[in-house]
Amino acid sequence: MDIFSGLLTGFIFVVSVVYLYIRSRHYYWKDHGIPYAPDPHLFYGHVQGHSTTKHGAVINQELYRHFKQRGVPYGGVSLFIMPSLIVVDPELVKNVLVKDFNVFHDRGVYSNPKHDPFTGNLFGLKGTPWRILRQKLTPTFTSGRMKEMFGTIWQVALKLENFMENMEQTEIEMKDVLGRFTTDVIGTCAFGIECNTLEYPDSNFRKYGNKAFELDIVTQTKFFFAASYPRLARALRVKIIKGDVTEFFMSIVKETVDYREKHDVKRNDFMNLLLQIKNKGKLNDQSTAVGKGEVGLTTSELAAQVFIFFLGGFETSSTTMNFCLYELAKNPDIQERLRDEINQAIDENGGAVTYDMVMNITYLDQVINETLRMYPPVETLTRKASKVYVIPGTKDLIPEGTIVQIPAYAIHHDSDHYPDPERFDPDRFSPEEVKKRHPYVFIPFGEGPRICIGLRFGVMQTKVGLISLLRKFRFSPTQNTPSKIEFDPKSFTLSPIMGNYLKVEKAKK
Repeated sequence: MDIFSGLLTGFIFVVSVVYLYIRSRHYYWKDHGIPYAPDPHLFYGHVQGHSTTKHGAVINQELYRHFKQRGVPYGGVSLFIMPSLIVVDPELVKNVLVKDFNVFHDRGVYSNPKHDPFTGNLFGLKGTPWRILRQKLTPTFTSGRMKEMFGTIWQVALKLENFMENMEQTEIEMKDVLGRFTTDVIGTCAFGIECNTLEYPDSNFRKYGNKAFELDIVTQTKFFFAASYPRLARALRVKIIKGDVTEFFMSIVKETVDYREKHDVKRNDFMNLLLQIKNKGKLNDQSTAVGKGEVGLTTSELAAQVFIFFLGGFETSSTTMNFCLYELAKNPDIQERLRDEINQAIDENGGAVTYDMVMNITYLDQVINETLRMYPPVETLTRKASKVYVIPGTKDLIPEGTIVQIPAYAIHHDSDHYPDPERFDPDRFSPEEVKKRHPYVFIPFGEGPRICIGLRFGVMQTKVGLISLLRKFRFSPTQNTPSKIEFDPKSFTLSPIMGNYLKVEKAKK
């Protein structure tokens, strides 16, 4: 009996200590006099169990509105048991992303290249390794490089046109079609492989690409645990990327690298540029390598960059095109105006679709920007404080290691910045209207030194896909088209939970 009492007492003591520790984490901001969101869940914090039914964009928008209604520029929340700060004020957004980048230079994403090789990508790397790799890769994404890849992308777009023309049904689920199109584009530009996903939708590229974005509770828990306790996670060899996903893409990369180096294959694609950096530490047309004494890339490092380029390129561009067609179908006047401008630009270019023509259709830019405003692919940007930070104009401190969240979706849907924010209106992005707004209330690709490096490629791919479709086809809603899109809570990015069924007809020129 005494042994049992001792064990029970010990158990109660341990549970009490754990409970008090977790509670102290949840109430960190309250204890330090900083506005905070109430009622955190004991284990989930403000992520809560809603994560299985609500997308992060919706949860963070609710938190953003809570602090906005209180009239405060920022507020404290709990990511599971990790104190985090949500930014409301655009000026503080600017400080975090740009002005004080020396403090907020890391995303707070888990990176362990030794045991989880694909986490050693540009998106997740920190500090000096990130800076060196960014300098190496930046020359691969210039407008000149994009122009070289344009022909390859346009050839895939022509296959998309042909695919659509051969469809027998008039109601088409466009989310799947566009995902297959961008998979084919990224497959050929990143790997130099003809995936033919449009023709064969069950390809492994599509299968494992989709699997990489699945956000189940186990993956989500590992993600936040590793971000909260990176040293412990590395010691435990925690892996964020699913094993079969890593195995598939690593195998493809190694085969491609070996074949190209053995047969001296040259192509106008991303893989060709990475191979130059891998072997020489620089591109062929650069005079010197980046960084004194810097070697190139290992095969694993190269694979990690190809992997993140593939994921970032196929999913974000396909969902942007999908959301764009959804809004154009609901707004036929905007669709007709855009189609007219596309056809006019092609006619003025002698009937040819070229890189310069595609990148200079002003209204297409406005339509895409309005789509990105309403549906930013990454709904929340994160930065991690590398040291204690005093919030400008206050005495409030952000402790070292704290994750700062910038809820792009919530900011983009703030009626103070965008009146009637649920209305699709590309004229918001006319030059006159843009000048009226704070520059940091439109951040679909982030901003500052860690702005998305593949921005140019993503926009080009999106434009090419939309042009190939809109110049020949008209899209309209059907009875299966939802009146309002619900986001899939199991997806990292903004993705509709249901398919996007649209009526597709040949457009009369």
